[in-house]
Amino acid sequence: MAPRSSVLAALVLTLIAASGCEVSTTGTGDSGAPSGSGSDKNATTALDSLTIADARSMRGYNREKFPHWRDAGENCDVRDTVLKRDGDKVKFSGCNVVAGSWDSWYDGKVLNTPTQVDIDHMVPLANAWRSGADVWTDDERGDFANDLDRPQLFAVSAASNRSKGDQDPSTWKPPAENAWCVYAQDWIEVKSYWKLTVTKKEKEALTEMLGTC
Repeated sequence: MAPRSSVLAALVLTLIAASGCEVSTTGTGDSGAPSGSGSDKNATTALDSLTIADARSMRGYNREKFPHWRDAGENCDVRDTVLKRDGDKVKFSGCNVVAGSWDSWYDGKVLNTPTQVDIDHMVPLANAWRSGADVWTDDERGDFANDLDRPQLFAVSAASNRSKGDQDPSTWKPPAENAWCVYAQDWIEVKSYWKLTVTKKEKEALTEMLGTC
């Protein structure tokens, strides 16, 4: 269940959006990560608890098996929710986000239009498929793809999101090294909750990143 503060914040944003007004939010904290990010101080223990396994086959994978951007009410969807949460001075047309500013904590860029923003899945859908989601139902994969209660969805630069693709931390890390600590914590938290496996190289990379905390 989402923390009480997160629920209240989401309610305030929904009420403001319904009025067609502008909302100003503080998108990032001291770590540079936005409010949706976790900071699991027990990440090392959690990492050691994850099952190490080789990446599974991509056979049968299709993004449509991870139904995402679910309806969030008032003609909004999950993508709109993340844009509101992570943005500053966000403006709406109805429920659609049409303006604002976003700090892309992966690469330190400031984005001044929503067209520059992608919503990244911390653990990419294809990576989840290779680490256990291939045996889930579509409903379970949809819950994963729309998870707002874990640090799984973030507004970041389109460039960083597309550079990352479906890679794990052994082959892609945020260009901004000051993001490595929280990125690793978030990755581990998501994999732990959803009981996904990690490869040996993935674990080694995460351990290195936690060393920057």
